[in-house]
Amino acid sequence: MNATVIDAHNVSKVYNPDAIPVYAVNNVHLHIEKGEFTALVGPSGSGKTTLLNMIGGLDKPTEGNIIINDVDITKLSANRLINFRLKNIGFVFQSFNLIPVLTAKENAEFIMQLQGDKKDEREKRVAQLFKQIGLEDKMNVRPAKLSGGQQQRVAIARALASMPQFVLADEPTANLDSQSAANLLDIMAKLNAEENMTFLFSTHDPRVIERARRVITLVDGKVASDTAVVDVNVAHNQMSPTC
Repeated sequence: MNATVIDAHNVSKVYNPDAIPVYAVNNVHLHIEKGEFTALVGPSGSGKTTLLNMIGGLDKPTEGNIIINDVDITKLSANRLINFRLKNIGFVFQSFNLIPVLTAKENAEFIMQLQGDKKDEREKRVAQLFKQIGLEDKMNVRPAKLSGGQQQRVAIARALASMPQFVLADEPTANLDSQSAANLLDIMAKLNAEENMTFLFSTHDPRVIERARRVITLVDGKVASDTAVVDVNVAHNQMSPTC
């Protein structure tokens, strides 16, 4: 059995609580295990990005607890939370958020530098990641000279460089064309399969939803459904008699 990496208990985010309360997230329970490839879906305003931000420690719930690797991040001080995020969570945003004056390689190394990793360790890890994402020849190029798909691949390398417990991806394909989105999803699915890396997406993109192995639908801040997606080919192979 895989280890639990995310446990959210009775999590709510309430705005305007002293007048007419508005629940962006309303009493959500969520359990994510190591190696999951899960999509949070729902209409605009359903609370999926708010929930993702709370899991990532970028926003704080009004009620409830979020436990990551047995650490309740809702009880951490601001400084300890920053340090915890740095060591445990990788982020991929739709806007890429690359630092324009740094090369692709330097962007990917940035979190490792903040962690105090040695130069040879950083270079070895980043070189391996750039090979995985197919950008070995773009390591010394700055973001402005990369396509949107290439920039998002660099953002994935940056998210993975510090070897986080899991990756949170907020609409990672929103600014990409169909081919770039497909390439990006291929890379993340491969990392998930080969390195057992855990991915949790916030998305409305059917291309992401098709790849997910679990789909959690939010409506008005509540979990409306939580569905495991069965791989038909895997299921068929498991049921077929051995020759």
